[in-house]
Amino acid sequence: METSFALTGKGYVIIAADTTAARSIVKMKVDEDKIKELSSHLLMSYSGEPGDTIQFAEYVERNIRLYQIRNLYPLRPAAAAAWIRRSLAESLRSRHPYSVNLLLGGYDIADHKPNLYWIDYLGTVVELPFAAHGYGSYFALSLLDRYHNPEASLEEGLATLKRCIEEVAKRLIVSPDRFKVKVVDKDGTREVEL
Repeated sequence: METSFALTGKGYVIIAADTTAARSIVKMKVDEDKIKELSSHLLMSYSGEPGDTIQFAEYVERNIRLYQIRNLYPLRPAAAAAWIRRSLAESLRSRHPYSVNLLLGGYDIADHKPNLYWIDYLGTVVELPFAAHGYGSYFALSLLDRYHNPEASLEEGLATLKRCIEEVAKRLIVSPDRFKVKVVDKDGTREVEL
């Protein structure tokens, strides 16, 4: 029952993911961080098959850091989304494809604007103002469609996200207990409390 949400606002991207690690009907861990900090201005939440998600997230994190070491500047969000899409598309055509769904959020320092990308296990990538993955998306997308404001302050964005989390907790039979929330803006990435 993995759930992740993300939305953009005036100069920021907020990404939230549940902290439950489960397999079938067994809850194994309740403090799993499913949001990777890929660089100082780039976050990625992941969901899917447990082994695939960790392996692919670490693969992406290491390669984006390697790019920064080799070129002395970080990958911009659009370029990172294109590289991740290509990696997923190549794995899809191999014998061992990754079953991973991603939300990639970043702040482009050169353009001074936030970017959010929805990426699925088939290598589809779309830039959106808000996005969600998992069972919680059935409830959250309608709320985000109604309440999302691209000019909203960070406090208003967090209030919208809290509304989504409360709706998922109310409507899903097996709802996640806790969510980890991270923000990326011109100052970099940080974790926030709801």
